[in-house]
Amino acid sequence: MTPLALAMIIIAYLLGSVSSAVLICRLLRLPDPRTVGSQNPGATNVLRLGGKGAAVAVLLCDMLKGTIPVWSGYYFNIDPVILGVIAIAACLGHMYPLFFHFKGGKGVATALGAIAPIGWDLTGLITGTWLLVALIFRYSSLAAITTVMLAPVYTWMVRPVFTFPVAMLSCLIILRHHQNIRRLFDGTEPKVGQKKAP
Repeated sequence: MTPLALAMIIIAYLLGSVSSAVLICRLLRLPDPRTVGSQNPGATNVLRLGGKGAAVAVLLCDMLKGTIPVWSGYYFNIDPVILGVIAIAACLGHMYPLFFHFKGGKGVATALGAIAPIGWDLTGLITGTWLLVALIFRYSSLAAITTVMLAPVYTWMVRPVFTFPVAMLSCLIILRHHQNIRRLFDGTEPKVGQKKAP
């Protein structure tokens, strides 16, 4: 691994560690998303706390945390597998942020942002899948799980060379959703726009 690649992995983790949800909630004087609702500092929980505007701001910022380091690595012609490691580092920063006591989100938006540089066609397929599942079933977590399971297949169809890195990223996201998977089976997972039951 080159010094440049190692530096970009570290930078990706540190950038991912900036919790958009916490900072935006502080700016808008909303409750800390780590302590209320689903206690997940992500766009879905912020939607419940502060409405669509706050949620969209969090979503965009979280996506940029993945897009910026991966796009930079792509620009420097870094090996696809190392690009996958950079993407995972950004998501790990979001999930376990150094600057916020290692209590972070699920990494879906950051993962989408990391995949976006591969191509708009792939981004469109992934975004469309998430929206379709979310609109039909009204579960953000189910939409995320379904989308990341299909992401490696979409990548193989569009840019096969990136299939393995995207598959690694998908496995990480699914593991992070283990509690959501259990709640989906139990029937206790809150739907989009619905406050989590106490």
